[in-house]
Amino acid sequence: MPYRQRTPSSPLPAFRFLAWLRYIAVFGLLWLNIGWTFGATHEPPRHSSLRAVRHVSLPARHASKAKARTADKAKKVTTGQTPRRIAHKRKHVADDEHSLHASKLAPKSRRHGVRVAREPRASGRPPGMTTHRSRQPTPTSRMAGNTARTAHARHAGLRLLPRCGYTPRSRALLRARSVFVVDERTQTVLTEKQADRVMPIASISKLMTAVVALDARHALNAPLNVTVQDQDFDKFTGSRLSVGSVLSRHDMLHIALMSSENRAAAALSRDYAGGRPRFVAAMNAKARALGMRHTSFVNGTGLSPHNVSTARDLARLVAAASRYPLIRAYSTDRDQMVFPGGPRARLSYHNSNALVRSGDRSIVLQKTGFINEAGHCVVVRMIVHGRPIDIVVLGAPGPRDHIADVIRIRRWLRCSLR
Repeated sequence: MPYRQRTPSSPLPAFRFLAWLRYIAVFGLLWLNIGWTFGATHEPPRHSSLRAVRHVSLPARHASKAKARTADKAKKVTTGQTPRRIAHKRKHVADDEHSLHASKLAPKSRRHGVRVAREPRASGRPPGMTTHRSRQPTPTSRMAGNTARTAHARHAGLRLLPRCGYTPRSRALLRARSVFVVDERTQTVLTEKQADRVMPIASISKLMTAVVALDARHALNAPLNVTVQDQDFDKFTGSRLSVGSVLSRHDMLHIALMSSENRAAAALSRDYAGGRPRFVAAMNAKARALGMRHTSFVNGTGLSPHNVSTARDLARLVAAASRYPLIRAYSTDRDQMVFPGGPRARLSYHNSNALVRSGDRSIVLQKTGFINEAGHCVVVRMIVHGRPIDIVVLGAPGPRDHIADVIRIRRWLRCSLR
């Protein structure tokens, strides 16, 4: 059969050209789709960091919502997001970056922000949950914690020791009905016995009399007369200061604290703006200001059994009175000579506390008191190895029992607090 040559008008070459063009278009679209997916999945690290910085300041209560939104966005990107949405995201990221540069944020601060933003992501927490960093103790908090633990340990070791004679049996030997011993610096109670029992306090009231008289800021060198109103109408006790005697306020305060002179205390309470009722009201107001909730006064001498308090309250009074140098000095003088009626009329007063008379220099403030209803009472601030210790003894039955109790407590303190 003879060979037949094809004519140029045959449609086969054109069909093949169109087929190849279709394949090229399909492969081109696939390549573009792969490129867009790869670009969306592998965004530059700085963009993700900037997004994280935006979410760092979210409150902890929105952390779950931020986590859900972040997961949804990541899911959309990995499953194939349209180029339009990706371009929209890149535009917002570029705007955020531009705003950071516009605010002149230092490079060091940006690096620190990126580091803070990446740390929660590495630990498995959403970018907004950065509260775990606040749980880590700072050097300042660690130092404060160590100081508190050291102080607690030091205070925990501040106690009376059995090897120093402080035992339940020796504690039962205290004759007073109420006892309270406290370290002034740390407020550590070293021993107590019915410390909240309300009792008459007798002449220990004169400590509050001295505080209120000094707060009035009268001229202490001014003379003060003893009148009939200063006599004792409660117990009808006598006094070495006769009616008509004249002493300075200095001397009145001195012998009232040192020797518990009743008429001197009565004269000080009468010589007040508004008279004695206003003075007593000021005593009660001062007690409330000091937190002495179970304390009440009806006069400035303590001769009334209605002047009541507790051993714990009186420790507050001792602490307040110790802030007055005159009260410390006058209450611990061993003796004082006064001239109530001229240079020839003189009276010699001695301290009512046997420990002070015997020369105990560790006592920096004291006051004794006695009426039948109150028994024998004493309050003392004593320095033991550099520590101010307040001792309150109320209701001792015998005239020497309150001093004997203080001596026993002093022995325990000096041995235990070394």
